[in-house]
Amino acid sequence: MKILALCGSLRVRSLSAGLLRAARALAPAGVDFRIFDRPGQLPLFNPDLEGAAPETVLSLWNAVTWADAIVIASPEYAHGVTGTMKNTLDWLVGHVPFAYKPVAVFNPSYQSHHADEALKETLRTMAADLIPEACVRIPVIGSRVDPDDIAASADFAPAIRSALQAVVAHVQRQSAGLHDRAE
Repeated sequence: MKILALCGSLRVRSLSAGLLRAARALAPAGVDFRIFDRPGQLPLFNPDLEGAAPETVLSLWNAVTWADAIVIASPEYAHGVTGTMKNTLDWLVGHVPFAYKPVAVFNPSYQSHHADEALKETLRTMAADLIPEACVRIPVIGSRVDPDDIAASADFAPAIRSALQAVVAHVQRQSAGLHDRAE
């Protein structure tokens, strides 16, 4: 199974990025978990560029096409989705392989909900297959945990593992359903 992670923060010591690195470290056996590490290199979305997309956009599209599922972690800025996350998603609106892709959203804040709700609404509009049991609050922001210690944290590791198991189970059910229909 292949999972792609998208981060909505560009900060070097981002807790959202740390949450995704922890998810990569805690991913179940047999899961190839990769983080798209170039969101800051994506140009601002411009539909005129889609026909001759820059290399970073092609890299994003290839990564999304490769993935069986996507995990997103993004902070809330001024009650909204970060510009980084919105720009990344804008580049995926016209990318057909994104539609119906299973998606989990990890809300890294203990109190923020505006961006989480807006992000999920954007994803539903883009025809993402949101996995309810994998769209969870894992409140690393404000917890004083170091971004590099999240995977070892007894406060957060169980929730990350549970959400990842929900992603795996969802993709397996989806694959089994497609297999059943093909027979």
